[in-house]
Amino acid sequence: MIKSDIVGVIITPQKIVSVGGGNVLHAMKRDDPGYTSFGEAYFSIVESQAIKAWKRHRKMTLNLVVPVGLIRFIIVDDRNGKAAKPHYQEVILSKDNYNRLSVPPMVWVGFQGLSKGNAMLLNIASIPHDPDESDRKDINEIEFDWSIKK
Repeated sequence: MIKSDIVGVIITPQKIVSVGGGNVLHAMKRDDPGYTSFGEAYFSIVESQAIKAWKRHRKMTLNLVVPVGLIRFIIVDDRNGKAAKPHYQEVILSKDNYNRLSVPPMVWVGFQGLSKGNAMLLNIASIPHDPDESDRKDINEIEFDWSIKK
């Protein structure tokens, strides 16, 4: 595991197994850190430079893996009265930085496609999708500079 700056956020290195004809990329086992339960798994395509922000789940734990492309995740912790001064963490995932990012409930997350083409993420969610279980904010409602620093 890689140490995270935000309580409950877990970054877990994942195995890539080289095999003839194409590699096998591990995502999650039930005894892995971050696993709480299984609700559903889905893929999401993220277009180049697209920003999807902000969303917070009240019950769901996200388990995010990026097998294709490059995605920048911004995690914002305003729990426990931290709304006046939230804590931010940036995590960039790709096949070259192949980790699983586990995000607990009540933590805001946004992400941005950094690939020249489309990127793809896999979320192994702890519960099935429920549109009434999450909160959304407009991209400008949480202050963050999305420009890429060179």
